[in-house]
Amino acid sequence: MYDLAIIWDWIAFSVRWLHVITAMAWIGASLFFIALDLGLRPVPNMPKGAYGEEWQVHGGGFYHIQKYLVAPENMPEHLIWHKWQSYMTWVSGAALLMIVYWVGGELFLLDPTKANLALWQGILISGGSLALGWVLYDQLCKSPLGENPTTLMLILFVILVVMSWGYHQVFTGRAALLHLGAFTATIMTGNVFFQIMPNQRIVVADLKAGRTPDAKYGKIAKLRSTHNNYLTLPVIFLMLSNHYPLAFATEYSWIIASLIFLTGVTIRHYFNTMHATGKGPHWTWAVTVLLMIVIAWLSIPRMAETYEAAASRDLTPYEAEMVAADGFEEAYYAVIGNCSMCHARQPAWDGIRWAPKNVYLETEADVARHARQIYTQAGVSHAMPPPNAFAMDEEARHAIVAWVQAAR
Repeated sequence: MYDLAIIWDWIAFSVRWLHVITAMAWIGASLFFIALDLGLRPVPNMPKGAYGEEWQVHGGGFYHIQKYLVAPENMPEHLIWHKWQSYMTWVSGAALLMIVYWVGGELFLLDPTKANLALWQGILISGGSLALGWVLYDQLCKSPLGENPTTLMLILFVILVVMSWGYHQVFTGRAALLHLGAFTATIMTGNVFFQIMPNQRIVVADLKAGRTPDAKYGKIAKLRSTHNNYLTLPVIFLMLSNHYPLAFATEYSWIIASLIFLTGVTIRHYFNTMHATGKGPHWTWAVTVLLMIVIAWLSIPRMAETYEAAASRDLTPYEAEMVAADGFEEAYYAVIGNCSMCHARQPAWDGIRWAPKNVYLETEADVARHARQIYTQAGVSHAMPPPNAFAMDEEARHAIVAWVQAAR
């Protein structure tokens, strides 16, 4: 039955692949259109209603692009709507979150050292926070605060800081940062699906019917698009964060995540200004570097429990089940003898300062909790330990496989 774990991992890999591809398409289109819009210039003899134009060269061809503030006199029948990149990024990301953090919640979502939650409670917090976050944000944008974009952006930043702190009180470090990214991405896709696209359709329908569109629709789209512009880069950081323990596994990870949103503002401000005026404010890079130095400094203190505390902690039901399975003792010693020199709270391997991916394999609970990872990484495959670092014999790998298959 545990061979299903291999199939499940391939499903997760495939969904992650799709998620990365669609995210590249969405973010790439977003950055392109922001640069294009800010780079448009008025020229003589432009068509009626045209605001500006730009010439571009790519792939051996020349492209002549014109922008109309409202629409051309004759509305084209064929319009390309840039929406599916956003939708599929969110759908694939939601599917990946369910695969990794809901189905694998006992390992990746819940942290028993922070909160004693049942898996269903963690899943409820996971999904509920994303939905409630969008509702709260959307209502703020529709409130009188929408008339003051700067104040609204500051309030949005405060909300993100609070969510970063809150996620870190109940979830593992990885899950906390990934959920903060999902929280932000839900706002961004919600902007496209619930506001930007419907309002744009109203404008197009009015134009085709010969009516003058209400200017409020363009104002709404501009506000939501501006938010998406400044949130893009932090979301990418949060997507990548689970690969770097210095980002997700330190005491101040929630502050690190919060500061990343400020770097998104400084970097985007530079490029937005450069595309609009031809020259960006260089002070933004100094601020960005300073923020990254602070982030690096905050990552130094680590929030890892000691070996003694980990060894004395009560087993979760899942861990107890895995420890009681036939063959656990042989598998445990196979892991201790081949993996714990790196995957320890104080690694013994020269040059390793912290456990890779913040995965500890020292106590019985550690090994039981990471059974599926150990099975795929060191049992049915030879991914771990790295072959150029340590040679693990086949007998040890067979012991791991036999234990996990017996448990499930």
